[in-house]
Amino acid sequence: MEKNIISLVPTGLEGEIRLHIEKVKRQLEPGSALLVSGNVNVFYTTGRFFRGYVWIPAEGEPVYFVVKPRVYSGGTEKMEYIRKPEQIPSLLVEMGYEMPRKVGLEESELTYNDTLRLMKLFPDAEVFDSTPVLRNARMVKTPMEIELMRYDGERQAQAYSKVSGLYRSGMTDVELQIEIERELRKLGCLGYPRVAGNLMEINMGSVLAGDNADTPSPYEFAMGGAGADPSLPGGADGHVIGRHETVMIDMNGSFNAYQTDMTRVWTAGELPELAEKAQRCSERILRTLEREALPGREVCELYFRAVEIAEGEGLKDYFMGHSQQSGFIGHGVGIELNEQPPVAPRCKTVLQEGMTLALEPKFVIPGTGPVGVENTYVVRADGLECITHFPEAIQKFDGATDQQG
Repeated sequence: MEKNIISLVPTGLEGEIRLHIEKVKRQLEPGSALLVSGNVNVFYTTGRFFRGYVWIPAEGEPVYFVVKPRVYSGGTEKMEYIRKPEQIPSLLVEMGYEMPRKVGLEESELTYNDTLRLMKLFPDAEVFDSTPVLRNARMVKTPMEIELMRYDGERQAQAYSKVSGLYRSGMTDVELQIEIERELRKLGCLGYPRVAGNLMEINMGSVLAGDNADTPSPYEFAMGGAGADPSLPGGADGHVIGRHETVMIDMNGSFNAYQTDMTRVWTAGELPELAEKAQRCSERILRTLEREALPGREVCELYFRAVEIAEGEGLKDYFMGHSQQSGFIGHGVGIELNEQPPVAPRCKTVLQEGMTLALEPKFVIPGTGPVGVENTYVVRADGLECITHFPEAIQKFDGATDQQG
């Protein structure tokens, strides 16, 4: 039976992919090139995930070297099927490309052995880490990317609108998370949030109830959690949700290749004034940063402004954790959940229009649990545009007055 042959760059995305490639090429020196092989960056420069390599020279058109699946035609793109990367140099020469003086490899993404193997393909070239080049290109989004993320935010909000009715008396945090995951999948969530860094792992998100939010985690998350098993020490730990605990929902917003990040808080009972005060402070921080996060400002200024507000409210000891405090209040978001730039004290990256940021000023109140809000924003000329629209106030679970605990 004849195989179905499909275009390597999806039909209709040719112009979008050219924009991505140009953003990469503008950062390259004359006579240099990148050999892209990481899944996220292959997708960014192709519009598909496949096993293989993307050759991006400073001068000339990119070339796609595909190992598998063998179902593509190049269309207007230059494409070659290969069995192994050692075929790439000779194929480039046959196609009229000169060997580069400098070659960029994703050293921060590749294994040591893969890096050594690819370096041998270009023995006369200087090799540099291309990870920053690719991350910088992805940091500022195109209008199409922003619209994909806006779609994610709408679907994520639809799932969150179901949360109040999912809770039942005696339910554990894991059981609640399973019900939320079901709603997300029903709405089309892909169920797999891609994250940057080989020390980061996550399932479909995080549900943190009560003091579990203050359990330190080895991962670089804003909040911790013990997790349901020592093999994945983060998030829900399986305990029964108490009446006067808060439950922080920070679940997957990936409905296409892109993602949004949104956190909201629920409770079954009344909360102490300290928790309510911290929640209002989180909302105040976001309103302030929405106005002040203008193009041209350094990202670290957002971090310091958030800390200043929390300290001014007397909430420093609870800000971004209690027993273990996170050193950031947000991050870039896109194809990966934790993209550049980190909203952290040492980040000198300058805000640019079109960047997408998740800002998450959160607090942990001992004996009560986590409070705070996280939204995903687009940097605009006059401040931040929120694309995760859902009520920010702490919400009550349906039927909460009948709860026990």
